[in-house]
Amino acid sequence: MAATKERALDAAVDLLGTDGVRALSHSRVDERAGLPPGSTSNWFRTRRALLAGIIEWMAEQERAEFDPAVLDRPTPDTLVEGLCAVLELQTGPFATRTRARYALFLELAADAELLAPLLEQRREFERWTDRLIADAGIPDPVPAARTLMALGDGLILHRLTVDPQLDLRGPIERAVRALAAVA
Repeated sequence: MAATKERALDAAVDLLGTDGVRALSHSRVDERAGLPPGSTSNWFRTRRALLAGIIEWMAEQERAEFDPAVLDRPTPDTLVEGLCAVLELQTGPFATRTRARYALFLELAADAELLAPLLEQRREFERWTDRLIADAGIPDPVPAARTLMALGDGLILHRLTVDPQLDLRGPIERAVRALAAVA
C-alpha cells in the first residue's frame, strides 16, 4: 500500500508543479498516478488533508536527499560549488517539485496551519545554511545566509520563469566572495 500512496504523492507534486494548485484534485492525482479512482481519497479524505500530505511528503524527500557530508570543513570555494549544485538540482531534475513548493507558498500564505510545515522546512534549511556559512568562516553568518538564500530564491525564480540557462556561478561566486570579505 505504501508504494501506491507514494505514487499518489509523487503524482500530486507533479500535478502541482506542472498545472498549479487549482488543478489539484483527488481524481486528477489518481489519474496521473495510474491508480484506481478513489485511491487518493482513501489516504487523504479532504483536499486540505491532501495538501498537508503533499507538504509532508516534499519535506521528507528533501531531507532524504540532504547530504550531511557537505557540512564537513566548508570553505568559500566549496560553498560556491555546493550552492551551485543545489540550485542546478532545484531548477533541473527537481524543477517540478520546486514549482510545486512555490505554488504552495503562494496559495497557502493566508492559511497559517498549512503554511506552518512549509515554513518549518524553510527554517530547517536556514539553520543548515547558517551553520555552513559560519563553518566556512564568513563573518555575520545569519545575515550572510539570508542574503545567499534570497539570492538563491531569485536565481531559481528567474531560471524557472525567464531564462532556464541563466548562469548561476557568477552571481553566487560574487556574493560569497563579497560576504567573505566583510570584516
